[in-house]
Amino acid sequence: MPTVPILMPQLGESIAEATVIRLGIAVGDAVRTDQEIIEVETNKAVMGVTTLCNGIVSEIRVQEGISYSVGTLLGLLDVTAAEVTRTGVDTLESLETKRAAITQATSPSQAEANLHFALNDGDAYEEAPAVVPSVKGLPVPTGTMGAHYISPRMRARMDDLGLREADISAVAGTGAGGRVTVEDLERFLDYLDAWPSTHASSMRLAVADAMRRSWTRPLATVGLPVILDRVLQHRRDHTPTPGLTLYLLRAFALALMENPTTAGYLIGDKVVHPRSFDIGVAVQIDDGVVVPVMRKLDQKSLRELIEEYDDLVDRARRRRLTEDDCRGGIATVTNFGTFGLTLGTPIPLPNETLILGIGAGVKKPVWSAQIEAFLPATVADLFLTFDHRVVDGGGAGVLLNRVSKILQQPDAL
Repeated sequence: MPTVPILMPQLGESIAEATVIRLGIAVGDAVRTDQEIIEVETNKAVMGVTTLCNGIVSEIRVQEGISYSVGTLLGLLDVTAAEVTRTGVDTLESLETKRAAITQATSPSQAEANLHFALNDGDAYEEAPAVVPSVKGLPVPTGTMGAHYISPRMRARMDDLGLREADISAVAGTGAGGRVTVEDLERFLDYLDAWPSTHASSMRLAVADAMRRSWTRPLATVGLPVILDRVLQHRRDHTPTPGLTLYLLRAFALALMENPTTAGYLIGDKVVHPRSFDIGVAVQIDDGVVVPVMRKLDQKSLRELIEEYDDLVDRARRRRLTEDDCRGGIATVTNFGTFGLTLGTPIPLPNETLILGIGAGVKKPVWSAQIEAFLPATVADLFLTFDHRVVDGGGAGVLLNRVSKILQQPDAL
């Protein structure tokens, strides 16, 4: 009877590995074509591994809670010859033949990567190799000295441990000029062994990596107060009720459309301008933040966007986003006011120049020149963090003021 492999699929262009979080099958189970049998978690979403044909599960090679690289052999299916003919699925025998042909080729193609599962020279398989997440982090306590120069030996040891310069910033150096030596690092790691710790999730590691890369740029933040009463009244008058963040997304897109260079991205000696006004929205989940992208915000009215926004945020919270859902944003909006925070300095994603944040609304007296008296109003602070290589403080201020003015006319959104 032919045997068909179950392989870890390519779950997105930038996804190299995934963690198995639930096995929905057992040895001996009958499965059907396109049945979701294994649930895996990437750094962006929870996805399902499906079967390519009908068959019987003969072997499971993976465990829950462990990460595996794309192409890893997850399990085996016993299938009939008629099923192989019907679906055209590759059997182990056909894959071995292809692998042998690739090995003998003088210029192996990318197809070799698609056959990346653990084959022995004989008929048996190696255990599916678990992979350590590619981004590692080390929480460290505050110190008074740090490393400015890292020797090749120290760099090699950090590479072995998966550490970055930020991870060793609290290590007090005993080398020449206060340099951190390998011995300093090893003592520090031994010291930390006694501290309580938890395993960082793939999501947490992905956020850490993104923020490290973002912080290599000169970032600055400007802010101003915005009166929200007209927006809040507009929300009360409409069903379904638009989310406050959706007003920001739409106003931000309209302001950027007037001056798209502010959302440009610096690559070498060129500023790459946006070709579409697609803006991400930061959604907090259990162990991190995901940023799905709202498309063509400049072309759709607020009312037209409500259903799309609600669906995207709901899928983000349930970790059901696709790779395409998180791709191609030119900026991000984050509403940290939902946590009761009034002030913040959000950090843009590495591939974006701007992020717009809003704090919690607070009742304040606001001067009315019309009646020459103070009136109560709901005021929140808007904050715009920007890459100072692309945008200057004046340009950021103009953009932020424009967003504020657009919010004062919610009917036009």
